[in-house]
Formats: sequence, C-alpha cells, structure tokens
Amino acid sequence: MALYAVLDIETTGGNTQGERITEIAVFLHDGENVIDEFHTLVNPERSIPPFISNLTGITNDMVKSSPRFFEVAKRLVEITEGATVVAHNAAFDYNFIRREFRELGFEFKRKTLCTVKMSRKLIPGEPSYSLGKLTKSLGIPLDNHHRAKADAYATVKLFELLLATDKEKSVLEDKSLVLHPALSRETLSDLPEEAGVYFFYDEHGNVIYVGKSVNVRQRVFSHFYSNKTKRAIEMRQSVADIDCVVTGSELVALLRESHEIKTLRPKYNRAQRRQAYPYGVYASYDMDGYVRFKIGRNIKGELPVATFASSDAAKNTMFKMVEDYSLCQKLCGLYDTKNACFGRTLKQCAGACVGEELPDAYNLRAQAVIDKFSFSGESFIILDKGRVLGERSVVVVENGRYLGFGFVPVEDAIESPEEFKTYINTYADNKDIRQILKSFLSHKKPERIIKYDEG
Repeated sequence: MALYAVLDIETTGGNTQGERITEIAVFLHDGENVIDEFHTLVNPERSIPPFISNLTGITNDMVKSSPRFFEVAKRLVEITEGATVVAHNAAFDYNFIRREFRELGFEFKRKTLCTVKMSRKLIPGEPSYSLGKLTKSLGIPLDNHHRAKADAYATVKLFELLLATDKEKSVLEDKSLVLHPALSRETLSDLPEEAGVYFFYDEHGNVIYVGKSVNVRQRVFSHFYSNKTKRAIEMRQSVADIDCVVTGSELVALLRESHEIKTLRPKYNRAQRRQAYPYGVYASYDMDGYVRFKIGRNIKGELPVATFASSDAAKNTMFKMVEDYSLCQKLCGLYDTKNACFGRTLKQCAGACVGEELPDAYNLRAQAVIDKFSFSGESFIILDKGRVLGERSVVVVENGRYLGFGFVPVEDAIESPEEFKTYINTYADNKDIRQILKSFLSHKKPERIIKYDEG
C-alpha cells in the first residue's frame, strides 16, 4: 500500500539558511483516506518577524511554550516513515525539514511529490497555481490560509482530486525515466536539493562526468530527461552510480567542480565550461596606444576582463562604465564609426576617438575599469553560505592568488586572515579559477568580503 505524508509548515522566513520552523501539520494518506495526522506549533528559538506574524497569525507568545523541533522530530520521522512527502511547492517544505534534522545530526530522506507540478500537468490553464488561488478556483475550502493545518488539509483535498484526475498514473509512475540496470530511482531521489557537486560513475567505477548546481537533485534529473544530443543520451545510458558533495555555497560548488574536472578529466567533460557567462569584454591596445574594449563570445585561450550571461548584459555594463569613467563609446566597442563617437557630440567624451585626448590620460580611466573587474594583487576573504546552519564557507585570495576554500563554524568569532587560512584546503590557482571568482563577484553578492593587506 502506497503511503503519502501530506504536509505543510510555517516558518520565520523564506531562507533555509537562517530561518526556522514555527508550525508543522502532517496528514498520512493511503491514496484513499487520511489514516493518521500530526499537528503542532514549534518554538523556533528565535524571534518571529512582525510581517510573518501578520501573514500567518503566529506570534512569539504563541510559540514560546511550544515544543522545540528536536522534541517533535521523532514523531515526524514515525509518521513519514515509508511514505512519500507531498506538499504544495514541496522543495520548500522538504528542504526546511531536512535542514532542521541536519542540525540534530540526522539525515532525513523521503521521496517527494509536489502538488504545484502535478497541478500544472494534470490541470493546465489555471490562472494561478498558488495554493490559495488554485483551491478557490477548484472549489476546495481553505478558511485559515497560511496556517499549517489548514493548508495541509487543503493540500490533501487537492491531492485527492489530482489522484482521481490522473487515471493513467502518469504523475505517480514516471515510465519515461530509463536508467542503467545498476542505477536505482532511489539513488536519484535521495540526492539533495542543495548547492553542490555531483559525480557520474560508469559500471567500472570510473568518473565519467562532474557537474555542479544550486539544486543537485533537480540538475541530475535534467540529465536523465535530456535527448538533445547523441552524446547526452550516451552519457545517460552509461551512468551506473551517482555521488555528490554538498557545498551550500554556489561559489564553492563552482570552484570544486573546476578542480575535479581538471584532476579527474572525466570522459564527458570536454573542457572547463563557462556556459553561465558565455560573453566577455576584452581589452587591448590599438595602433595609436589607446586601450580598446571589445564585446564578444568567450575566446578559447584568452582571458576576458569580465564575463556576462548575454551580449546585452555586457553592453549595458559598458555603457555604465562609459558614463561613470567618461570613456569613449567608440573605444568601448559601443559605437561603430570612422569619425567621432556620439558621446563626443554631447561633450561627454574628451575626444580619444579622434585623437583629441592623449592616450596616457585616457588609459588611466580605462585601466580603472579593468581594475574594477579584477583583483590583481588584492588579498581578501569571501564568506558565504555553509553546508549546514551554524557554518559558513570561506574562500581565500591572497596577493591576487587563489589559495583555496573551506568551512568555519559561525560561533567561532574569527577575524584574523591567518585563522581563516587554517580552515581551508589548498587548491591550485589557474586562469579558469580566477575567471570563476571574477564572474561570481561581478554577478553575485556573498554574505561578506573581508579585505586585508598582505606584505
């Protein structure tokens, strides 16, 4: 008999990294009826923000005498044992619960079903798939929205409707997924929905592919539904086992992936990839001694000043650099003309495009742009998400050279660069690593950057 643990949680906020659960409701369902249920408020051991209290109705006074998560964890394990977790936007609830269990040193793993995804497939064309609007559209009562028990019970009714609609069991039994005989569906389902690096092995135990993602499970599944190329199909059919390393931080995942590819040289990793940022801005000197910028696709063997997700993103950034540093549109690859650039007619360009501003003066500002996108000679520490609550990732760059990464406990009030360095594992510095760091820092904002001087 198939069992489904239909659940909902309320939390102090939307980020699994620092927020906590305030309420849990679970209805155990056998595919026809509810056979068990569990509901409790949870003391999150931190303050509930006012806007969350306004949304859910759950206040600090309501939870101060409620059990803490570790006191209800055993019951949660028991009621979900052998069941598939069902939730509306299942990744949110499931990842929060898994994070709470990790803090207790327990790995909580369950199969999951998302009623948002099921609804999109089985009931297409709805104007909204949020729980409140979808249940209203379908005539399912939901009187106390944003409270766990009410939302979980509404999800039960939605799930029952979806089961009745799915006559061929196309959602519950995915027959389109064909795996290597040695690879089980459970191996895929047990993968974490967090940032990390994953490894594909063939039947001889050889690593044939290394990848990274901010959601390992989702990314791995995408490989097994990909029929874009013969190479993708060939690789998928060769995967006999999968392993992964959770990094918490997207940056650490990028750095670890690059290291593993260069070390293991897997069959299906053709090269260090820059697919996320395929466009670059390149700098060179022209015949007259001026620094010129060019925008284009990344060139093998050449290191761009900065990389971007699209040509438009690169152009928009360079237009801002022109404005901020009084550069020439023509010399920045933004205005193709044999004469003066458009900025010159507006007196925003000092005339480098027609030789009226000397190279030495112009190049000082152009070099400032190059420096903005690089960290040549700088020493700094990047602190970002860790693998679990109470931990941060740490990446160290010293005198412009990448030293490596590691993880530090939050409670250790470390500020000294020398102390941070004791927590890292050293890794090789190379142009791909530097490009990863520059690209990440250009497009993302880590939790903290500590700059320091190193003689």
